[in-house]
Amino acid sequence: MFYQSQDLDAIGVVTDLYAEGWKSEIGRADFPALAPDARFKPSRASKEAFATDTLTADVKTEQEKLLWADALILQFPLWWYSMPAILKGWVDRVYAYGFAYGVGEHSDKYWGRRFGEGTLAGKRAMLVVTTGGWEEHYSPRGVNGPIDDLLFPINHGILFYPGYDVLPPFVAYRVDSLDDAGFQATAEQLKERMHTLATTAPIPYRRQNGGDYAIPTLELRPEVGDPRINGFALHLSGAHRGETALR
Repeated sequence: MFYQSQDLDAIGVVTDLYAEGWKSEIGRADFPALAPDARFKPSRASKEAFATDTLTADVKTEQEKLLWADALILQFPLWWYSMPAILKGWVDRVYAYGFAYGVGEHSDKYWGRRFGEGTLAGKRAMLVVTTGGWEEHYSPRGVNGPIDDLLFPINHGILFYPGYDVLPPFVAYRVDSLDDAGFQATAEQLKERMHTLATTAPIPYRRQNGGDYAIPTLELRPEVGDPRINGFALHLSGAHRGETALR
């Protein structure tokens, strides 16, 4: 992870999960205040630990970084069509109940501060992803499926969920085959993207409580969206005009 402050020209903070030996699996050890004979329910334990400030030190350190940073970069190799287990474990442990989810009231008019609202609202986030496959393999007609669809659960479900403005991802293809010139060219492209963190338009996801979704079913209202479009593209605010591209 790379955390950047509001001064986007300043040096940011990097968390290298492998170098830190990050514990990826969530378990009883993450909740020291949990009674030994209590049934372990991760969400309930997370809620109680966050409310009583008894989360483990490594988790609290990462939460403090998220609150400090104005921009978050998750960098990882696409691993079996998703993020590596160690990064998923970071999400499982750091995204505590009351911090990243379980925030806000739930009623027949409002269903929690999430998907465009939440603890991390007003901040920006972006994925930097490397793949071994060709760009064509991840195209709309490619065998792997569109890269934007593969990354939707992360962009929408992990970053947009707690409030981030999610920028289009930076994806580098065929990285195992890059020679020195190819590496330098990719590095320059990424450098340019990093310089535009504050100005790049975010992916136009629909806000959960913005009126497009019926509450409490959280289905798009019948009049919203082009009926010829289905799947992830419907959750883009331009879908009613057929604007399905994320780039």
